Amino acid sequence: MQNTFSFCFIDQDRNEPIQNIPIDIVILNNKQSPFYTKSDSTGCFAWKTKDDFIHFIVQSPYHKTDTIYRLASSTNQERLQMQTDDYALMLHYYANGKVDDWKNRRKELAEMIANDATIFQVLPHGLGIEIYDKNKFINTLTTPTRSLKNIEIIESRRADGQIVKLKFRVKS
Repeated sequence: MQNTFSFCFIDQDRNEPIQNIPIDIVILNNKQSPFYTKSDSTGCFAWKTKDDFIHFIVQSPYHKTDTIYRLASSTNQERLQMQTDDYALMLHYYANGKVDDWKNRRKELAEMIANDATIFQVLPHGLGIEIYDKNKFINTLTTPTRSLKNIEIIESRRADGQIVKLKFRVKS
């Protein structure tokens, strides 16, 4: 019996399919060499196998790499959210002189984050927290510094389609 696994990749920030860039997929077969494929133009991919599970890695230039393991189920198509790699995105905009893209990203972030959002950074070694207002946080996310590469979102809450609470840390 064959199992068909079907996945569509969703940008976690925009909550939309990732269609403009193909997602690299590395299927980790049981006792075989990895198989390399990409998502299609709709941001999806399907895999048929006799195994009752699938194990794969997803990679994108502007999203964080993730490893997925799923057992066969009745789910026809799963929507997998991928976290945006803001460091890689901002570096791309700066390096390629894409000022309009950089401005659009700032605008997208401004629309995604509520004006009165509670944003705070958990400081290392139990030193406390640092509070951010919306503009300071957007500035942090749109300046490609080394610390941006290490930002990890601990918690985020949404209301009415906007982020109203965000807790993050900078991994060392």
